Amino acid sequence: MKKKEMALEGQPKPLLWVATPQRLIAIDMSKLKINHYEDTSKLKINHYESRDFEIHSLPVFRMSNLVENEYPFGMRFFIRDSKLYMVGGEKPRRGASPKLYPHLKNVGHDELFGDRGLSPYVYVLDLTGLDSSTDLELLKHHTSMLAAKPTPVLEEIEGKIYVLSGTPSQSYCLLPKPTFEVYDPLIEQWKPLPEPSFYREGCSNCQEFKVIDHSVLGTTIYVLTFNLMDNFYHYYSYNVNEGNWKFLGESEDKLPVPYHFTPTFTGTFVPGYNDIYIFFLGDIPYAALIPSNDKSPTRYQALNEVDGALYHRQVTSYSGLVVQLGEHEMCIMKPGLVQAKEGSLPPCHSILYMVTFKVEKLLHSSSSAQDRGRKLLRTADASDVSQTSSHHDNDVQDIRAPFLSITCLSKGFYYLDEWGPEASYICSAFFHQFDLDLRKMISSAR
Repeated sequence: MKKKEMALEGQPKPLLWVATPQRLIAIDMSKLKINHYEDTSKLKINHYESRDFEIHSLPVFRMSNLVENEYPFGMRFFIRDSKLYMVGGEKPRRGASPKLYPHLKNVGHDELFGDRGLSPYVYVLDLTGLDSSTDLELLKHHTSMLAAKPTPVLEEIEGKIYVLSGTPSQSYCLLPKPTFEVYDPLIEQWKPLPEPSFYREGCSNCQEFKVIDHSVLGTTIYVLTFNLMDNFYHYYSYNVNEGNWKFLGESEDKLPVPYHFTPTFTGTFVPGYNDIYIFFLGDIPYAALIPSNDKSPTRYQALNEVDGALYHRQVTSYSGLVVQLGEHEMCIMKPGLVQAKEGSLPPCHSILYMVTFKVEKLLHSSSSAQDRGRKLLRTADASDVSQTSSHHDNDVQDIRAPFLSITCLSKGFYYLDEWGPEASYICSAFFHQFDLDLRKMISSAR
């Protein structure tokens, strides 16, 4: 009993799980800190000279190269009951060099796996049974999708998992039908859903339409595609309650949602604040204060405390990611490439700019203040938004006044040694409190 009581007093280990097309990585959040940078050309990246700043090693708790361990490339995941489910993807050709995995279109498929190399399978990782020495072994789930899904679009809405086929690496292959289906975890069954019009019947080239990105607002999925036949971007939507696809046109301006909710932006709501939305506008993180009624304008605030000025000057950027951590706590992740000083080897490095921060709503950020404010133009840049997060006592605030206070918990650039030659692209990420002491308690009680 004494062992149990002592173990329960321990603190859970905070892990941020990150999925790339090729890897699954658990980052030890307890080892992150605020790193300070100076403008100097003499600092180094792992013994190589950089131009402006030092890059630290990423504190990785566990890492698995999924493709080298015979799992598909480009899987997507969802979480349920402390289990990680990885879905879909493509199986590279057997015997191909691991150095070619990041360029899967040059590798080819393992035609004996799944549906001509495309994966309908679901793999499961039990997060409650891990420690620092346990292999990340994914077990094949007893249910599979009705059809294979390469680079799938995956979202959980009202407790169900919606999966749409993405674009495979091989342009000549046909997409298996159905291209869109839903999984109900309560009954562990997959159900086909209406086919989207951009995956029309009899399409001879699965890249005639390419899924670029997507977003979710409420019960509606918004999808951005690119038509290689007419070179236009097309927008579509699917409402899970109505059960049908709609073509929304070619212009983002005509979508029935605010622009920060469209597929071209990456963001999510702050836990505990159902009216604060954090998103990327280009490389700059912003917050949107969503009004409680349609008559009030949305307010915006550039998160200058979170933004990294060195990032914009030094890094070739990939898309960023916004992750929920806990009550009022968030994380932004911005992978990219940094160019080393001329003459240095290697010439560039995959890096990750990562910030964890706490969000606090200021007292004046009320709907009554919004009603009296002036709407911030969509074309406004960071200079149009107040550069501080100081508190104002006025009852009525201009819409440009900050409505959030931001406290950085960690901030830094990290070198991605563990990612190898893979392009620093993040498919998805989620936060999980792994209780090491609770695992010890269970073991000692047996």
